[in-house]
Amino acid sequence: MVYHIPWIYVPVRSALAIWHQLTKSEIPELAKASVLMRDRSRVETTIQAMHRAGPDALQVISDFDMTLSRFAYNGTRCPTTHNILDNDLLINDACKKRIRELLNIYYPIEIDAACTVEEKLPHMVEWWTSVHELLIQQKIRKDLLALAVEQSSAMLREGYRVFFDHLQQQQVPLLIFSAGVGDILEEVIRQNHVFHPNIHVISNYMDFDQSGELQAFKGPLIHTFNKREGALLHAAHFRKLRERPNVLLLGDSLGDLTMADGLAHTQHTLTVGFLNDQVGERRESYINSYDIVLVKDETMDVPNAILNYIAPAPAK
Repeated sequence: MVYHIPWIYVPVRSALAIWHQLTKSEIPELAKASVLMRDRSRVETTIQAMHRAGPDALQVISDFDMTLSRFAYNGTRCPTTHNILDNDLLINDACKKRIRELLNIYYPIEIDAACTVEEKLPHMVEWWTSVHELLIQQKIRKDLLALAVEQSSAMLREGYRVFFDHLQQQQVPLLIFSAGVGDILEEVIRQNHVFHPNIHVISNYMDFDQSGELQAFKGPLIHTFNKREGALLHAAHFRKLRERPNVLLLGDSLGDLTMADGLAHTQHTLTVGFLNDQVGERRESYINSYDIVLVKDETMDVPNAILNYIAPAPAK
């Protein structure tokens, strides 16, 4: 059996070798030391299929905290959307202390590779319900949220502007699915000047009273490990994108892999996981779950390179 390449006939094995080499030359970022893949052949096949279908068939589904936002900068942890609320403008010292105590209790459970998702679920509900109740008691003022974001050290990953602008230019929908605080999330993106019309956010949103003080959180709680339920609740939004059957999914936890469960008709899905913390303990489970794993990579280099191959930016 032979493959036909213009002017040359080569055996199957040689043709595959040439094809792999071509893929690597077109997306050299996949050869970075921080990139791990369980099945490189499947990744390349999926990317090629998505490339042939083009941008009109593509949608991107992404987590926010520690996925689109940085995990750390110069060795210092960057804040999540909940962490940004840890500001004297918004909450008092007693509230800050209690929220940190809850973090110390529940974050180790969230990232514990020895615990199943089912075992983690009740703890996540306890954690975020407790945090939200504390925040409500503080009567946070809506008009101070933008200033709190401005004063924070929150950062989007290096290369974020290329990512957001490219998706907007190619008219590719970006669904951001976050267990964080939607009001803060939107403000972070807005202050980085990349909140484009193609973005749709599903998150925990604050409910303010007529005087602008926090009185509750809207809708059902979204946490790290119930994004499947959230996706199914928003199935109507996914149905609007039925003509876009190819999905690039970005996350930083195993719970993020369920974000596309509201999609009924998918052809090709490529999952990219940022492994930010506890690398030794979580490496194997991430490699077995995500198509591509990015280890301690604070950039959008790999997602940007994949997107540029699937939906090339128009020549200037």
